Formats: sequence, C-alpha cells, structure tokens
Amino acid sequence: MNHAIEADLDRFDRRIVEELSRDGRMPVTTLAGRVGLTKTPCQTRLKRLIDSGVIRGFRAVVDPRRIGREHVAFVEVKLNDTTEAALTAFNKAVAALTEIEQCHMIAGPFDYLLKVRTRDIASYRRVLGEKISALPHVANTSTYVSMEAVKDTGA
Repeated sequence: MNHAIEADLDRFDRRIVEELSRDGRMPVTTLAGRVGLTKTPCQTRLKRLIDSGVIRGFRAVVDPRRIGREHVAFVEVKLNDTTEAALTAFNKAVAALTEIEQCHMIAGPFDYLLKVRTRDIASYRRVLGEKISALPHVANTSTYVSMEAVKDTGA
C-alpha cells in the first residue's frame, strides 16, 4: 500500500477494511453498525476506499477441495534470462495459467516462487512438465509439496 494513502486512513477506514476482509458480502447497514457510523457516511467512505484502490474488489472464496484443486505445490523457478523483456514474457505467460494461484518475484537464489493448485500429484506432474517448464526463459524448477495448510487466508 502506498504510504500517502495509508496515512489518509483513519480508524473508521481501517475498521471498514478489516470488517470487509472478513465478510465482503456484508450489507452496508451492518458494516456501518460494526464500525460505529451511520449508513450514509459509511457508504461515502466505502466508495472512497474503492475509488482510491485501497479496496480492489470483492470475490468469492472457493473451497479448493470442492472443485478438485486441493493439491498445493510451491515451485521455485530460476530463469536463464532476467532482462526486462524476459521477465515481462514470463509474467505474461504465468498470468494465463489457471493452475498458478500466486506468483511472486523473489530476491534470492531463485527468481520466482509459484503457488500451484491441482487435483493431485499426477495432475501437478503434468502441469509442471507441460506448462511450467515450458514457460519463457525457465532454466530449472524445484518443487515443495504442501502437506497441510496451517494458515490460509484465501488471498
């Protein structure tokens, strides 16, 4: 978050963000009551938080087991080229793969860390061999399979 925007958030704004992080489908009247405002000022603040980009959107949090995506693997990716053009090509290709739930550029001994969701280990192996390894400029990968999610905020 931008420090200038962060400085503009007062205790009501922070409470709105906190409450909506827990339940994004909450009616404005309920939200207003929880943060200590009436409906109209709460709506005004909510609109400002959305317009300024503090709240980027609302979405459904899906149970991965119920849609056949309970297998989680984290993949270290090392690229053979880290020019801006290579990074852009890799980033664009990653965005197109639905199995990749998260992608983070890393400062360390590898270039990217991916969170990949598939049905099972066999599905993961196919995704790794046919999709991840074929991404632009991939030199090598290392996989770490999650045995249990101890904390997962769904983000």
